[in-house]
Formats: sequence, structure tokens, C-alpha cells
Amino acid sequence: MQTLQNPLIDPPDYLQDKDVLQECKDLIASLPTEKGWVANYLHQYQGFWHTTRQLKGVISCQNHFQAQNSDIFLVTTPKSGSTWLKSIIFALVNRVHFPNPKTHHPLLTHNPHHLVPFLEYQYIKTQFPDDVMIESPRFFSTHLPFSSLPKSVAESGSKLVYLCRNPKDTFVSMWHFTNKLRPNEKGENSLEETLEKFCRGVSLYGPFWDHVLGYWKQSLENPETVLFLKYEDFKKKPKEHVMKLCEFLGCPFSEEEENNGVIDEILNLCSFDNLSSLEVNKTGKLPSGEENSAFFRRGLIGDSENYLTDEMSEKMDRITQEKLQGCGLYL
Repeated sequence: MQTLQNPLIDPPDYLQDKDVLQECKDLIASLPTEKGWVANYLHQYQGFWHTTRQLKGVISCQNHFQAQNSDIFLVTTPKSGSTWLKSIIFALVNRVHFPNPKTHHPLLTHNPHHLVPFLEYQYIKTQFPDDVMIESPRFFSTHLPFSSLPKSVAESGSKLVYLCRNPKDTFVSMWHFTNKLRPNEKGENSLEETLEKFCRGVSLYGPFWDHVLGYWKQSLENPETVLFLKYEDFKKKPKEHVMKLCEFLGCPFSEEEENNGVIDEILNLCSFDNLSSLEVNKTGKLPSGEENSAFFRRGLIGDSENYLTDEMSEKMDRITQEKLQGCGLYL
């Protein structure tokens, strides 16, 4: 599919947006642009693809966010377990403040994305969002690739937790999610067409493989500040991974907590079955407009087998093998 360059014959939405600074408009107009999965356009910036609205936040975030040594970042590609990771880390870090998760806990009344908003989205409308001025230790979520993080993050002692998911399941989950967000008059995205885009790297924060490799390499070079986790391993051995997370974040479980079943309580609170059954996650919307229910579909390992043909699956396996060859990572 041909990449659109400066598609100004039919002016994109961002050229009409009074909130977008002219220098930002000029930059966006110079970037490789393709049709988006939901939004009208995706723009390639620093090697990765972003919607117009999102890109404004990315650039502002890079220019203005100042990291602190005690910050914690939850990093994923879209549809790689972001909701689950947010709920678990929020519960872990705040377990002293909310010791009775069965009856009184913010996750019972708030969507995880409301409690832990994406950092770059906070900068879409302002250069100084209130949400990033909270007391330390602060924790944020982001989909940004490592190479696009604000420089202050890499220069600080901030800790990054990266959760990676099998690319086939990631793609299928993203396909379902974006179809939920598309206006009815647009209809569903074609599975074949979106797979072709995903394989070329044209997806939100894609290319998927470049995103994963950036954090994998950092985890090898800086294991004290970057923890790389696999969604599938976490699902199979959640207790082991929760303990690993707490050790990495500097808040390990005490012997008393382990004996009192605190780990199991947190895992039960953050389980897909529990979170998806809560009224707050079946109704309502986030401030950004997405319905809370859109973030809970199945959360299964291997669900892509129900949607991809053998040919599609083999194609993605081949690309994954080629991209990850020799790096020591297997997905």
C-alpha cells in the first residue's frame, strides 16, 4: 500500500485544529502518513506510528516532562496486557493504604486506566498536566518506545517495567479493540488489510518488533532499571512474577504478608474475571472517550488461533523469527 506524503489536497483534521501549534502542524505535515485503523491518519515519528492527536501529546511530553529517580513506568505496546499490568502494580504499590481489597479498594470503583493514565495522553491539551505533579514515588504508564521516551527518563534512576505479549495475540486483540472504537458508518477493519499493515509496522506505536527489541536490549544492559516480562509467563506463574515485580520495585512482601495470603488477594482482585465483572468496567467511559468495557474482551493466551488462517499465522511467525534472530528473545 502506498504511503501518503503530505496529503494536503484533502486537508487532514490537524490542520484545522486551533490547539495544535503551527510548528507541530509543520512537523506532522512533513512526516510519512498512512490511513489509520480508527483515526483518519497515522504518522511515522522517530521510526514509530502515532495518531495525529496522540503525536501532539508525545512531542509535548518529550519537551516538558521531567522524570524523578523514584518514578516507575509501566510500558507496553497496545493490547499487550496494559490494563492487567496497571491494576497489579497499582495494587502492589498501594497495598499498605488499601489493606482490604475485597471491600474497599479504588480498583473496585475505578477503571485501571483512570487510576493510571497514559503519560503522553496527559500532554495532549496542556504542557503542565496536574496528574504528573503528584508526590513521589510516582508511577506512570506509557506506550512510548524506549527511543522516544523523554530524555529525563533515561537520565534518571527511574524504573521501567515492560510487559510483552505474543505478536499474534497482540494483533488480534488490537483488531478487535479498534473495531469497537470505529464509528458504525465506517464498519469493521478488514482482518487481512490490518494484518498487512501490522506486519509492515503500521500500527499504533508500531512496528511491534522494534518496540519490543528496544526494551529487551535495555533490560539486558540495565537490568537494575528495566524489567522485561512476558504476558504468557506472567499468566502461567502469576505469584512468582508478582514477587519478582515487588523485588524489582523495592517493595518486597514481608513474611507476614505471604503467610496472610496478601499475594493471592491482590491476584484475585486484579484477575480478568473479577475486573471484567465490576460495574465500573461494564459501564461508563474514560475521560478520553473510550468505553470502559472496551478494555475487557478475553485476555486469553493463543486466542489468535481462532482468527488467523494457517497462512497468516506462518507469516507472522516468520517475521518474528527474522526480527528477533540472534537477540536471545523468543515470543
